[in-house]
Amino acid sequence: MMTAKEYRESLKVRNPLRVFMNGTLVEDPTEHPIVAASINSIALTYELAEDPKYRDTMTAKSALTGKTINRFCHLHQSPEELYRKCGMQRLLGQKCGTCFQRCVGMDSFNSVFLITYEIDKSYGTDYHSRFINYLKIAEERDWVVDGCMTDPKQDRSLRPSKAPDGYVRVVERKSDGVVIRGAKMHQTGAINSHEILVMPTVAMKQDEKEFAICCAVPAYAPGITYIYGRQSCDTRLMEDSSGECQDIGSAYGGQECIIVFDDVYVPSERVFMDGEYDFSGRLVETFAGYHRSSYACKTGVGDVAIGAAALIAEYNGVAGASHVRDKIVEMIHLNETIWSSCVACCYKGSRTPAGNYLIDMLLANVTKQNVTRFPYEIARLLQDIAGGLMVTMPGAKEFDNPETRGYIELYLAGAGQGTARNRFKLLRLIENLTMGRAAVGYLTESMHGAGSPQAQRIMIARLAELDKKKEMARRIARIED
Repeated sequence: MMTAKEYRESLKVRNPLRVFMNGTLVEDPTEHPIVAASINSIALTYELAEDPKYRDTMTAKSALTGKTINRFCHLHQSPEELYRKCGMQRLLGQKCGTCFQRCVGMDSFNSVFLITYEIDKSYGTDYHSRFINYLKIAEERDWVVDGCMTDPKQDRSLRPSKAPDGYVRVVERKSDGVVIRGAKMHQTGAINSHEILVMPTVAMKQDEKEFAICCAVPAYAPGITYIYGRQSCDTRLMEDSSGECQDIGSAYGGQECIIVFDDVYVPSERVFMDGEYDFSGRLVETFAGYHRSSYACKTGVGDVAIGAAALIAEYNGVAGASHVRDKIVEMIHLNETIWSSCVACCYKGSRTPAGNYLIDMLLANVTKQNVTRFPYEIARLLQDIAGGLMVTMPGAKEFDNPETRGYIELYLAGAGQGTARNRFKLLRLIENLTMGRAAVGYLTESMHGAGSPQAQRIMIARLAELDKKKEMARRIARIED
């Protein structure tokens, strides 16, 4: 496995990435302060794996080789391992308070593994052995892999065949591979990845075979362009950060971007689906199920939010107020409700014909439905307890200004350990969690990541077995027809 230092170094030895940010080509993304914050978050997945205290949580025995590997590269082998995955994600959320960007790779590994097995069984292809060979390399090199699913779609009333530019597709087939064109949106951590694993974004029809493509390409492959996404308060990271008090709120961050594939060549050994349109929907649903259960990470961020609420209540001198205590209890209740559905979908998981374990799809969708709602209420209660100073505070530089420092240290001071500096730091963290960079992952991503709320409701309706439930009611009501 790589160390955190080796991970950072591995990003520098990739061929130069073509990355645009704010209309400018970024010369070295790894040195850009905005990107660096998101690298810090991924580096934690390596750092904690080195720590004896967390090594058991962060690592697993490979199902392919028996070697010890990072759990983010692992094929889940039991309901207990599904649960341990969620425990790892909660831990990382607690440690960085934001998105650590590596879940999509793990979830895509498990979904592509089982789908390639099923395609081979149906069509006699060799996708599964290709993917196993690829995954062995990913495990051995401890890669960060961006699981890449969401296409632009453009006019969503049109099918891919009527709006081809809205979808990644094969534009040329060669004797030794394929050439793909299109784009993927909202790609978490892509610029911090070693590899891009492309998957179809919707269930395709017979006349849409060119869109039913699953393949892997190096993050630096010729023809790939990255367009970096803006986040609230992101340019604060470009300000001078040498002082004790800083306006950034946290040294950790998330990352999203658009990936453009401009005629990218993919050799055959890295192609895992090519035209098997009837399995595209199955791949989308299984990846979405795995990824919806991965929103266990939000409970880790929720733990940070709850801790911040309790601490700012102390600094504000209101920790003993009954209404404040009740609001914190409500935050805990909401957070643990998310966690309980995460745990349930793991332990109700089952073995797939391919050999790895799939979460309970109904409960995974219930998990994500909870995540679309509860973090917003947790954030609202946190802002309520924090008070308006969170958004009216002067900047950090006032602590270094001899003309204003005395006023700031006097009038921003609170109760107990709530010195002006401590209060400032904590309020900047709360701002970051609920309005700033971390709010991208904790709030809006909670709403739309792994599919919008309606996508989960469709799956819940499909999986709820309403006919069985109607029969239960008929039997008890003694309705014979």
